[in-house]
Amino acid sequence: MKFRQSLIPLAVAFGLTAPLAGAQEAAPLPPGMAGAEVLAGWQRPDGARIAAVRIALREGWKTYWRSPGDAGIPPQFDFARSDNVAGVTVHWPTPEIFDQNGMRSVGYDDVVVLPLEIHPADPSRPVRLNTEMDIGICHDICVPVSVGLQADLDGPGAPDPAIRAALTEQPPIRREGARCSLEPIADGMRVTARIDLPPGPGEIALFELKSTPMWVSDAVMHREGGALVASAEFVPENATPFALDKRDLRITVLSGAGAVEFDGCPD
Repeated sequence: MKFRQSLIPLAVAFGLTAPLAGAQEAAPLPPGMAGAEVLAGWQRPDGARIAAVRIALREGWKTYWRSPGDAGIPPQFDFARSDNVAGVTVHWPTPEIFDQNGMRSVGYDDVVVLPLEIHPADPSRPVRLNTEMDIGICHDICVPVSVGLQADLDGPGAPDPAIRAALTEQPPIRREGARCSLEPIADGMRVTARIDLPPGPGEIALFELKSTPMWVSDAVMHREGGALVASAEFVPENATPFALDKRDLRITVLSGAGAVEFDGCPD
């Protein structure tokens, strides 16, 4: 796990529409981006297609994980304009932790490959993938970027080493080992998790709700024997207490010893 320093004094919006796969002309790129493309990937025996979005950044720039931290911009994906697509799951490789003016953010630098698990409405027909992404990229400035990528995905394809590597870099998922308690607060809900996990250098717990993106505070953590005790506050847009389903919680612990993701957090 690496730590970086960067500054974020202002934000400027840019738009980027990338050409179809195989087109000869590249679209203009905003500062900090070296390229964006769809990797066509392959079709699985069950009919699902494994593709990916590849984002290349210039030296010193970074982009954000699905839960970006206090100083980050949450990435958003829209596949609604695709054809023959019943659903898409974005897979996230293990991110890095960055320090930005004393604030923590979570993401990637250099090149990131985000695998896409695409479920066609009709596996016998080609997929016309239309991906609209709103992401943030940062260096001395933070730049919100709208990225449009299109690709026609047909035939069996072939395994792609870059996609396979990104899939293997996901944190392993555990469905046991974390127990949570809830406490309503004035503007949302506080979650405290007791996580059975050996200590690792620089460990950080990242809390999310799988179904509802919302602001989540940095976790406050301490150790009690072999357990990591971490607490974070969830604040919805209306800033009021709300019903939180513990099965909807996702907690990712990053440290120098690796990463692990806890899916659900029962009593």
